[in-house]
Amino acid sequence: MSNKNLQEVEVKLYTPDLSVIQQSLEKLGAELTKPRVFERNIRYENATETFMKKGIVLRMRQDDTARLTYKSGKTVDNGITKRFEAEVEVSDFDTMDTILRLLKFEPYMVYEKYRTTYTLDDAEIVLDELPYGNFMEIEADVDMIESLITRLGLDDIPRIPNSYTQIFDAVNRYLGLDFDDLTFANFDGIDVPERALYSDN
Repeated sequence: MSNKNLQEVEVKLYTPDLSVIQQSLEKLGAELTKPRVFERNIRYENATETFMKKGIVLRMRQDDTARLTYKSGKTVDNGITKRFEAEVEVSDFDTMDTILRLLKFEPYMVYEKYRTTYTLDDAEIVLDELPYGNFMEIEADVDMIESLITRLGLDDIPRIPNSYTQIFDAVNRYLGLDFDDLTFANFDGIDVPERALYSDN
């Protein structure tokens, strides 16, 4: 695998009405490459609890497959984030979780979402439903990201440089919540105002 494939370049936008985004994508000829699927993610910390401080992500994800992901070295320019990302599919989520724990990588949070995936030209567009709101991410090179934002009529939408877990932290502080996991059950009955999503920006 080349180094090019190990760099994630993406932008995140708050898009409460995903049906409007889907209609726009279909008009542009986007292909639905993965229908709506439920995701369960576990984020891990190392023994000295320095991953978060250094911006390192070690994550296990379970949807219709299981994947182990490592991310680091995040930079942000005009709301577009770039970072190193290496990901591998694993055959058994629970066994990989056991291995990580034995290596002293301890889970520190679980987060859930529903994700629908499209492709258009050389871009991957995902529509994410999280317990605190709906979002769109575009992953492509910078020029393609800028082009798609314009073609989708989203130039006026603020770009969110924070990860979903960072947004969760901001929402927790804004609303005074006291739970550690970003799950639909935890947010049941909780109204999250849009301003809470941007409270750390």
